[in-house]
Amino acid sequence: MMRRSLLAALLVVITACGSPTEPNVVTLVTYASFPVSDTPLNAAITRFSAASGIEVNIVIAGDTGTMVTKAALTAGNPEGDVMWGIDSTMLGRAVDSEIFESYRSPSADRIRPELADTVPDELVTPVDFGDVCVNFDREWFDAAGLAPPATLDDLIDPMYADLLVVEDPAASSPGLAFLLSTIDRNGDGWERYWRQLVDNGVLVAPDWDSAYYGAFTRAGGDRPLVVSYGSSPPYEVLFSDNPDATTAPTGVIADTCYRQIEYAGVLRGTDAPEAARRLIDFLISDEVQQLVPLDLYVFPAVDVALDPVFVRHAVIPDDPAMIDAATIDTSRADWISRWSEIVG
Repeated sequence: MMRRSLLAALLVVITACGSPTEPNVVTLVTYASFPVSDTPLNAAITRFSAASGIEVNIVIAGDTGTMVTKAALTAGNPEGDVMWGIDSTMLGRAVDSEIFESYRSPSADRIRPELADTVPDELVTPVDFGDVCVNFDREWFDAAGLAPPATLDDLIDPMYADLLVVEDPAASSPGLAFLLSTIDRNGDGWERYWRQLVDNGVLVAPDWDSAYYGAFTRAGGDRPLVVSYGSSPPYEVLFSDNPDATTAPTGVIADTCYRQIEYAGVLRGTDAPEAARRLIDFLISDEVQQLVPLDLYVFPAVDVALDPVFVRHAVIPDDPAMIDAATIDTSRADWISRWSEIVG
């Protein structure tokens, strides 16, 4: 009789307690360029932890391609709870690999419609966007008495021979974005276009750092045209000796731009799904979105006021090149292989 009473009491305790309490620790998996030092964005995450009681640990998983590859290999048993930084060139692979679980934030209606419309089955949440574009060195072109190119087609003009440096699309996110821009703009003629670029002396660098801080004339190189970002000019102003300059030392060729959208998502198999969703909600709050341009040099996914330096100097093209994620996923390897045969 006493044993039955004890068992009944134990069942009451188990029923009252329910399942084990969800951890109040969330691991945010992100890319190599995410700021991990003392920046306003990191301070905002610290404030989120203090207000919510959810501790956020940041894990750097390499560049975007490496991060997605790791997540695909551990899908369902992830190394973290939330991923921030997967972009539209890799989204199709993430969908096929079932990396994420669906979640729609209560604040999702605030996201720019053109960004929200790119998400399949509410698997991820757009958190920022940027444009990969050819930049030019204003001082070099002024000194040469030469007008900078204005269109993608201008880059194959012999007038601009040996002036352009691009990144390898097999290893570089901006390099892949520029390749996609040429495919979107030229259609079936993209291979012919690249043969013309090669004939015109295009230089291929392994990554953005090598191109921008090595070959670009602003860094002492000999190439006044470089594949970079529409947000690079305000960066040049902010870190120049004249942060109040009315004109940035670099310009952007809007016709060359390719729109990259970055997403955050709850990783399938997380041990802390509710806490992970609260972090997603926070990432599209005004507090975080206002910090995105200055900390990550991309643009917010919701409509918030931009810092004046971005208003003055950044370029957001009206009609950037874009290719849907599913098409990229099925064609990326073939496109890169064919590009490699052309470039050598």
